[in-house]
Amino acid sequence: MSKEPYKQYKDGILEKLRQAFGQKKEISRAAELIADSLSRQGWIYASGTGHSHLFAEEIFYRAGGFARVIPILDPALMLHKDASGSTEVERREGYAAELLKEYKMTENDVFIIASNSGRNAVSIEMAQIARKNGPKVIVLTNLKHSRSVISRHSSGLKLYQVGDVYLDNFGEIGDASIQLDGLESKVGATSTVVGTALLQAIMIQAASILLSKGIKPEIFNSSNSDSGEAFNEDLIAKYKPQVKIL
Repeated sequence: MSKEPYKQYKDGILEKLRQAFGQKKEISRAAELIADSLSRQGWIYASGTGHSHLFAEEIFYRAGGFARVIPILDPALMLHKDASGSTEVERREGYAAELLKEYKMTENDVFIIASNSGRNAVSIEMAQIARKNGPKVIVLTNLKHSRSVISRHSSGLKLYQVGDVYLDNFGEIGDASIQLDGLESKVGATSTVVGTALLQAIMIQAASILLSKGIKPEIFNSSNSDSGEAFNEDLIAKYKPQVKIL
């Protein structure tokens, strides 16, 4: 008897996590870049288009997360305003340059950009602009999918070719992972589950590196704990002038 679909998905996720966490060199490198940035009072910028914008939210104003995070969350590239329209916008060359004008990135910063396909112009240009302005660039992507498609950027590059380090989520082509009888399309995307686990692991490793150097990073607590809200108020007051949406 074949496994029930939910068990197939669980087993698939566990295998992808095993593969993803086998990227020890890349995880360590990404953590070192983040720790180096924070040790110099730099900022962690984070962005993504479509569902990949979730990665920027995952590490922003989050219990257990670094305070010095600036998410780049543009409604036109997200899903809550015009989901299908965001698909068109993420392919538009030149859009990233306009979007990033208000962000004053420096060589002390690090830029995290997530894109499952890694083929669309906005994500590729974000990485290019970030590197030009100084930050090191960390990419989260699906290497199998990215290598199976052509770039939608005039350079012909994919996102994984632009970053200083990239991490593979070991997803399927098209992201969905389970084939059910009676459906032509697969179900059960995996990029968010695996990608967020990788991202949180990198942040934990970065925090450990900082502590090993005698640097205590500023970390948000849970605002829903008895003491967390008061603790966070100081960080919010300190950084809200620089992070408008905080």
